[in-house]
Amino acid sequence: MSVFTRSRGAKVLGAVAVVGASAMILAGCAGSSEPAETSAAPAAEERAPLDLSIGTVLPQTGSLAYLGPPEEAGVGLAVAEINEADKGITVEVEYGDSGDTDNKAYETTVPRLLGNGVQALIGAASSGVTKLFLDQAVGAGVITFSPANTSPDFTTWEDDDLYWRTAPSDLLQGEVLGNLIAEDGHSTLGIIYLNDAYGTGLEAALTETFTATGGEVVASESYNAGDTNFSAPVSSILAQNPDAIAVIGFEETATIVPSFVNSGFDGANFYFVDGNISQWGADMPVSIEGSKGTQPGPVLSDDFQERLTAQWMEQDGSELVDFNYAAESYDAVVLLALAALAANSTDTADIAAALPEVSGGTGEGEKCESFADCADIILEGGTADYDGYSGGIAFDEAGDPTEATIGIFEYGADNTHTRVND
Repeated sequence: MSVFTRSRGAKVLGAVAVVGASAMILAGCAGSSEPAETSAAPAAEERAPLDLSIGTVLPQTGSLAYLGPPEEAGVGLAVAEINEADKGITVEVEYGDSGDTDNKAYETTVPRLLGNGVQALIGAASSGVTKLFLDQAVGAGVITFSPANTSPDFTTWEDDDLYWRTAPSDLLQGEVLGNLIAEDGHSTLGIIYLNDAYGTGLEAALTETFTATGGEVVASESYNAGDTNFSAPVSSILAQNPDAIAVIGFEETATIVPSFVNSGFDGANFYFVDGNISQWGADMPVSIEGSKGTQPGPVLSDDFQERLTAQWMEQDGSELVDFNYAAESYDAVVLLALAALAANSTDTADIAAALPEVSGGTGEGEKCESFADCADIILEGGTADYDGYSGGIAFDEAGDPTEATIGIFEYGADNTHTRVND
């Protein structure tokens, strides 16, 4: 297990070693000199019931549509369990499609949700999509809480403290991936990446880390959203004869990878990221057995996966195939509800002000691992520090989690992956 400390607002992180098959990143909070403030929440008998309205801006269509089911299942499960706990807050959810930067479904979804008076938007999954509506949400005074945005750009976004995320910055994932590729014995690397906020940020972090290990990025080629022909970047990368190729993108990966393999590249030497670490199965027409990828998030318990699967069956009538960002989506909703309880308010500014406290970002509070247990602490006059299914969170002043675990996955003969670290 590898640990390092990062000050708030730092732009460049040192290389993170991946010891064996495990990679965990723990970033410390460099606080101000002023003492942390915690909410003075009234006792349960002094409270009026709270009603929290949230809306989702998650991908039902577009290049990240495979992330929609686990994320919406996570939201739905959290809402159901919060309401069942009956701790003085009721959460209502309205689901909406984010689409992607190409089909722009968010252009319909976001105005509808804002018009319906939600206090928080859960989404988007794509950093590029969130960038296109975040200012609109901030202008409306509504919280945007993403379970999957990883672009470093959000750390310094002018958001009036209304933007939060449970997914770590790509600066972290890029370090783990770069070290993993080097530790697997590769000395030269080719990168093909989507030319958007997500792709460019992760490409930069990966390049910096892999180079720091002594490796060489021999070719790095971008493509644009909506592209369907990748022959030019594929040819350019293959001309440099890399040992390994990192693919940073979304569903178009199923077209990109065969282009390399059919040109003679070994299907065992690809590296994927959270945007395309899918259970490809038959959707990937060539073998990628032996290839690896990274995904933020700890190991999910069997019980949590079973509850998610049951929730999705109830919501959609189908089985969950992927669980990517389900925990981060669940935790986002729980944190919003706990912050509302701690503030005894559903005013967005009050909720935002309480989010660092209930996440452990103030360095105070009693650890708890469920909404019900944390709510009891708050209702009894204490300070709750929620550690959820996505792990510890501990928000810093930028709304970034300062604790994160990066999972490493390897593909088998059926082109589905299993986790190879704890």
